[in-house]
Amino acid sequence: MINRREFFIQTAFATAAMSFGFSKSESGITNPNPVFKISLAQWSVNRLLFSGEMDNLDFPAKTKEHGINAVEYVNQFFMDKAEDTNYLRALKQRCEDEGVTSVLIMCDGEGQLASSSSAERIQSVENHKKWVEAAKFLDCHSIRVNAYTDIPWSEEPQKSEETIRYASDGLRHLCEFADDFNISVIIENHGGYSSDPIWLAEVIRQTDHPKAGSLPDFGNFRIYGDEDRTVSFDSYEGVEILMPSAKGISLKPTVWDHSGNRHELDYERMMKIVLSHGYHGYVGIEHGERDREWESIVEIRKILEELQNTLAG
Repeated sequence: MINRREFFIQTAFATAAMSFGFSKSESGITNPNPVFKISLAQWSVNRLLFSGEMDNLDFPAKTKEHGINAVEYVNQFFMDKAEDTNYLRALKQRCEDEGVTSVLIMCDGEGQLASSSSAERIQSVENHKKWVEAAKFLDCHSIRVNAYTDIPWSEEPQKSEETIRYASDGLRHLCEFADDFNISVIIENHGGYSSDPIWLAEVIRQTDHPKAGSLPDFGNFRIYGDEDRTVSFDSYEGVEILMPSAKGISLKPTVWDHSGNRHELDYERMMKIVLSHGYHGYVGIEHGERDREWESIVEIRKILEELQNTLAG
């Protein structure tokens, strides 16, 4: 008897383009050269920001100083500034001064979009609206949200179906609001149900909205883990499944296999998967080794620049 993963792999790829209905323009992809673009996710330097060693407003300039011309924000570092137009204007001006593009805002701490409670889903949608407006102000193309739920992760199919229904409901309502601002709402595989790419792809399919998409994170396919057991999904296979709906990419230099083991990222293999789906947008570096954050970021940037050349043909 065929299992759900095998069924998906055999059927989904053939119908992905029709099912999701995404175009290059909806992904913010306007320039075929280079074959992909490089951005920096703010979480890469979270220690510097949390400690006060770096101010949030200085992030664009520091990113440009290290050879990257696009930034991905994390709302945690300006949580009380979403509706502060003076602050947002100052951040936008810093970007303009440096020639840095604002790509997206990663949103945390705004409730559970996949809550089993309709009232809580509605409240989470309301909480995220200010970030949609902030993203528009900063000229981002998307906000990244989480598909968190109060239902504990379970391998029972009925639990999976139930949480898919809640997640797609919350996502659809937020997309309907974001559509008026031409902002996409993208879900990262970020633990629990969402780190199962089959689950996440189905959430987006059932959401059935052109502004809904995914943000495949190479290193976040660990679904569940405790002291006795780790449940994970193969990162290469997971990215393959999510790419038809991808409106962004998060790069971590480690990946998972189906047995709960971590491995070093095969950059070329993974980027060939990304490009095979016609994606030429931003690949956001989300990695910074403690006490050598910028050095490790530059190391990855150089690897990606090499791949921009070698994969161009």
